[in-house]
Amino acid sequence: MVRKPASMYRNVGQRSYTRRKYMGGVPGSHIIHYDMGNKTADFPVKLSLVAMERCQIRHTALEAARITANRAVMGAAGRTGYHIKLRVYPHEVLRENKQATGAGADRVSSGMRGAFGKNVGTAARVSAGQKIFTISVNKEHFAIAKDALRKAGHKLPTPFRITVDQGLELVQ
Repeated sequence: MVRKPASMYRNVGQRSYTRRKYMGGVPGSHIIHYDMGNKTADFPVKLSLVAMERCQIRHTALEAARITANRAVMGAAGRTGYHIKLRVYPHEVLRENKQATGAGADRVSSGMRGAFGKNVGTAARVSAGQKIFTISVNKEHFAIAKDALRKAGHKLPTPFRITVDQGLELVQ
C-alpha cells in the first residue's frame, strides 16, 4: 500500500481535488463503524475530542483511534453503558507518485514527468476546533471516557483538546 510516511499527508497543502473521473477508483476506507455502543440510550455526560490545528487524518489513524477508545470504554462501562460517535469521514483521496527502486531504476523511471500519482488511501480534512470523536456516558464513567479520548488522541496527527459538552455540573 503506502510506502511514504503518514507525516507527508498530514498538512493541507492545496485545494481538494474533486475530478474523480481521472482518479480510476477510490480506495476503500478501513473504518468499520462510526457509531458504537448503545445508540438509543440518552446519557447525561458528553465529552468530545477536538482538533487544535487544521490537518488531514488518514483513515488508518482514525480506525486506530476508534479501536483504542472503544476498547477502553467498553471494558469499564460494558456494551450498553456508553455511545461513541466518529464525527468525520475520510473523503479526501491521497495519491502517491510511485518510483521505481532497485538496480537500473534510473533508466526505467521518468522522474516527475506527468506525475499525477496512484490512489493510495483516503483522509479526512479537519479544521481547527472541529470535533473528531464524541463519547456519551453516565457520570460514574466520566474519568474512563476522558482517559479513552486521551488515548485515542495520541493516535491522531494533530494536537487535541478534550471538552465536556454536556453534564459538566454532574461531574464536578
